[in-house]
Amino acid sequence: MAKKKEVLFEFPNPMDNDCLIGHAQTLKAFMDAWDAREEHPIHPVWMLCGPRGIGKATLAYKIAKMVYGNVGDFFIIDLAHNLDDRGNIKADAKNISVNTVRAMIDRMQMSSMSGKWRVVLIDAIDELTVAAENAILKLLEEPPQQTLFLLVTHQLSNVLPTVRSRARVEKMHPLTISELRELCTRFMPDTEISSEILKLANGSFGKIANLKASGGDVIYEELLDTLNNSHSNASDLMNIATKIASEPALYGIVLDVIACFNLADLYPMASNAITDINRLNLKPDITIFKILTEIKKCL
Repeated sequence: MAKKKEVLFEFPNPMDNDCLIGHAQTLKAFMDAWDAREEHPIHPVWMLCGPRGIGKATLAYKIAKMVYGNVGDFFIIDLAHNLDDRGNIKADAKNISVNTVRAMIDRMQMSSMSGKWRVVLIDAIDELTVAAENAILKLLEEPPQQTLFLLVTHQLSNVLPTVRSRARVEKMHPLTISELRELCTRFMPDTEISSEILKLANGSFGKIANLKASGGDVIYEELLDTLNNSHSNASDLMNIATKIASEPALYGIVLDVIACFNLADLYPMASNAITDINRLNLKPDITIFKILTEIKKCL
């Protein structure tokens, strides 16, 4: 069995990260509304929407710390605090349970604010189960006084329309290349990040972090070299397919390569095949090899 690549990088949790790069416009929009709250009551529900890994949660925590000021109450709903039916942490869940939301509501009802603001931060609203989202909706229909809801959202279309309609939606944009470089310099100062990886990230530092931690950046560049090499053969493609197949988190780089070569016609086939690896229990190396073979034929 292949030895797992050692993770060499440690990136701060958004809760502990004071380094916000980009999103000045979104932050200013909130600060303007917050500073004017005495004249114009601030909207109680803010939805921070955008692709994964661009800093939505970092911005949400920055706003939250400023609003409750370590004096008021702060309630966090995320997968790390997910609860099962018995109230125990359910660390391996893929969705946030209704039990987690109900426990938060119970704590809110018992909390004593002493005139301070409370903040409810949900990371992410589109990771809630349907029951959990409906429970939040009931709370949003009549928000408690001096309570701010910060809803992180990766995919706006996955959020119930009734929840969206009760929020001020702030669409956050992917980071620029220069902003990605700044983050790389701060968190990976001794690591060279190629232009190809910066472009591959599509404005998401989180994607760069995941690629570096998994070794996916090296495999991606090796994949490009193999596909661009006119002398590469089926054995070469199988070799790189085996490397990709060893780590499910890397399957997506196959789709990234399709985008890199502007082979849009192959995308549906490849996307469905990758989904079928788990759904139909297919052999990942053979499935990925077949996709790479089709890509090679088009070059």
